[in-house]
Amino acid sequence: MFARTCAAEWTRLWTVRSTWWFPAAAAVVMVGIATVAGLEAGSDPVPPEGGSAWRMAGVPALPGQFALLALALTAVTSDYATGGIVPTLQWTPRRAVLFLARTTVAVCVATAFGTLLALAAAVAAFTAARPVLVLPVEGLGVLPDVAFVFAAGAALAVGLGFLLRHTATTLVTVFLLMLVLPLMLPNLGVEWASALADALPGAGAAFLLIGEVPGMTRTSSVVTLLCWAAGALLLGWLRLARDDANR
Repeated sequence: MFARTCAAEWTRLWTVRSTWWFPAAAAVVMVGIATVAGLEAGSDPVPPEGGSAWRMAGVPALPGQFALLALALTAVTSDYATGGIVPTLQWTPRRAVLFLARTTVAVCVATAFGTLLALAAAVAAFTAARPVLVLPVEGLGVLPDVAFVFAAGAALAVGLGFLLRHTATTLVTVFLLMLVLPLMLPNLGVEWASALADALPGAGAAFLLIGEVPGMTRTSSVVTLLCWAAGALLLGWLRLARDDANR
């Protein structure tokens, strides 16, 4: 039943025209930023010879992730917006199966696209700046970090989608948690605000992608993202299991 539900979710996702726009937007942002950065590096009067183009796998992913997080959350909230959640649960009355299948498909799609686009961004920067930048094989180790960030972010977005059941509200919440608050709170100059910013998922994602977040470590970043993703999924599952689907 789980496999059949995943197949149905996959078909449902890719038969909606808007689904294709999100990866396209992410590709424009990530590959575009990497290409511009490569061209600037190549035209520098004193170019940084031997620099790694793999950095461009993580830096453009920071803004580009929002397109794919939007893809993940709309895979959930669109059913509530159209009222399709009612016939969906009539076809798949076991809510646990529907929850797991919808989460699995949305997270896997967002993660796969994010990782592939990060690789494409690194190749684009290398091509635009060659021979200034290099693309060593050992640099592939950055891709698992990118994949983890996209997977955790997509899981957070899916969980919030099940919890809030409204596209705009969920999108704003994800945007606040992943970008606005982690950037704004440390600028308040208050210790508790900085500590709160470090506890938000956006700070963990920024550290894993660009590695320039004071007070964060790799372990704390991974734990922070996992806790937020697991917490959002748990709350989303509890609402789906306990509340009427059409409320």
